[in-house]
Amino acid sequence: MNSWRPDRPYNELPPPPGVDRLETRTVLKAAIGANAALAQLDEAVVSIPNPTVLINTIPILEAQASSEIENIVTTTDELFRHQTDDAGADPATRETLRYRTALRAGFDLTVRRGLTTATALTVCSTIKARDMRIRALPGTRIGNPATGEITYSPPEGKDLIEQKLDAWEKFIHADDGLDALVRMAAAHYQFEAIHPFADGNGRTGRIINVLMLVEAGLLRLPVLYLSRYIIDTKNDYYRLLLAVTTDGAWEEWILYILRGIELTSRHTLRKISAIRKLQDSFTQRARAVSKGGSVLFEQPYCRISTVMDRCDVSRPTASSWLNALAEHGLLQTVKVGRDRLYINREFLQLLVRPEPLTSPSSS
Repeated sequence: MNSWRPDRPYNELPPPPGVDRLETRTVLKAAIGANAALAQLDEAVVSIPNPTVLINTIPILEAQASSEIENIVTTTDELFRHQTDDAGADPATRETLRYRTALRAGFDLTVRRGLTTATALTVCSTIKARDMRIRALPGTRIGNPATGEITYSPPEGKDLIEQKLDAWEKFIHADDGLDALVRMAAAHYQFEAIHPFADGNGRTGRIINVLMLVEAGLLRLPVLYLSRYIIDTKNDYYRLLLAVTTDGAWEEWILYILRGIELTSRHTLRKISAIRKLQDSFTQRARAVSKGGSVLFEQPYCRISTVMDRCDVSRPTASSWLNALAEHGLLQTVKVGRDRLYINREFLQLLVRPEPLTSPSSS
């Protein structure tokens, strides 16, 4: 019998159920499509001639969407403008850029040491720009922002939370044959239900989703853009999370996540295809007037210092290359303080262009 009550700390929060309960026939059928789409995405990412373009752009889009879920709103243009230097950026832009930094830090730790509770601590601390610890103070309540009604109270007590995180860590590394995507979905619910930090749990949990796929060998680079799906289906996300707590509705929750992985993977594949086509076109046009065109496809905003570092050339040489591209209409320039930014406007418009997660061929 479920002993949960929304206004009482859920100290009895159980670990996720076993394989037989999580891998229903319907879930396994959905997992086939999600795994196939994710495998296609992984192959596309590593086959692109310059994967740096994806490492520099997809995490920015994910950072913006994940932060927007928490009502931290900025524009993609602002994020790319301040991607390499956040001086002059507003607080929301700086916090969103920290999400990108946290994703990279978590990726590096996962590759070197594996995904652990310590990884989550590093990720959350990076997002919040301060040393985050396991919650020790009582009284954390999660409510409906519109009505103020308490909808969930996570476990309380530092020792108890650490025990639950230890069980969560054992679950994500269990050698029980559970499909990796199903495991990710169950582990995400569990992490959010434990709610181990005073703040930043949602964003930390969404980064961990990607890191679990990296650790499982399903993604070689952290470029799954899942938060846009969650924004588009935000009510379902919170409703289904809560339904696992109230009714043990694991199948509905897992199907929701699997659909998100499949839709997001296919959406990102279309984005990569568009990037490659534009990259080829831009490079051909750029070669006719200047060098250094490929560097301008690593991120839509470029500084003279970027070309100097990437191409190992002097400042006058880098400046002449960029100015030639600007004179021929391939770049736009904007003055920011004492610095000058060169904007690949076609690339930026491709990245920020709103697109549905589904397409006529996939619906």
